[in-house]
Amino acid sequence: MSEPLRKEIKSALNKVSQAFAALGDFTTFSALSIATIIKKPSAGTMIPICFRVGVQSVPVVAITGMFIGMVMAIQVFSQFQSLGMATQIGQIINVSVIKELGPVLAATMLAGRIGSSMAAELATMRVTEQVDALICLGVNPLHYLVLPRVLACVLLIPILTVLANFMGVFGGSMVCTEIFKVDPYHYWQNSRGHIQIWDLSVGLIKPIFFGAAISLISCHRGMNSRAGAEGVGKAATSAFVWSFMSILVLDFFLALFFNNLHQAIWPDNSIKTFGPK
Repeated sequence: MSEPLRKEIKSALNKVSQAFAALGDFTTFSALSIATIIKKPSAGTMIPICFRVGVQSVPVVAITGMFIGMVMAIQVFSQFQSLGMATQIGQIINVSVIKELGPVLAATMLAGRIGSSMAAELATMRVTEQVDALICLGVNPLHYLVLPRVLACVLLIPILTVLANFMGVFGGSMVCTEIFKVDPYHYWQNSRGHIQIWDLSVGLIKPIFFGAAISLISCHRGMNSRAGAEGVGKAATSAFVWSFMSILVLDFFLALFFNNLHQAIWPDNSIKTFGPK
C-alpha cells in the first residue's frame, strides 16, 4: 500500500472516530441534562425563557404559517381549476399544512430564531466564564441553564405549531375565496372530513421531538463553544445547521414510524374523522 493511500485511509478513520466521539459526547450531554429533571427548575428561571421561546415567537410563527397556506393555494389553484375542481383545493392545503408543512417549517423558523439565540447566549456565558462561576457556587449548569430551555421548547413549540397550522389554513382559505373567488360555502364544505384525528395527533407529536432536538443541539453547541467572538458565531451557526438537519431526519423517521403504526392499528384505513366523509 502506497504512503499517500495510507494517509488518506488514516485521515478517513480519524474523521469517523471524531464523528462517533462527537455523537457520544452529545448523547451524554443530553442524558445528563434530561436526568436533572428530577429537581424541578425554579419559576424564576422558567418564566423568562418561556416568554422568549413562546410569546416572542408568535409573530414569526403566525406570519410563516399564513404564507405557507397562501403559497400552497397559489401553486395548486391553476391545476385544480383546469380540472374543474377549484372547490377541492381546501383538502390539499389543510392536509399538507397540518401533517407536514406546518410542523416542519414552524420548527425550522424556531430553530433559526430560538436555537441560534440559545447557542449564542450560552456560548457567551461559557467564554466569559459565567458557567465556571456557577460551578464554583455549587450550581449544576445543566439544571440551571439547559433544562429550562429544553422544557420550554418541548412544551411551547407544539403550541406554536397549532398557531402555524391555524394561520396556514386561514391564509389558504383567504387566497382561494378572496383572490381566486372560490365559493366559500363549497370550499369549506368540501374541506370537511379530510383532516383525521390521527393527522392532528401526529402533527402535535412531531413538534415535541423537534423542540427537544433544537434545544439540546443548541445548548450543546453553546456549552462547548470555543473562545472568542469567532467561537460564539460558529456555535450559533452550527446550532441552526444541525438543528435544521435533525428536523428533516426526525421528520422522515417519524413519518415512517407513524405510517407503519397507522397501518398496524387500522389495516383497512378506517379511522374516525371530523365531519362527514
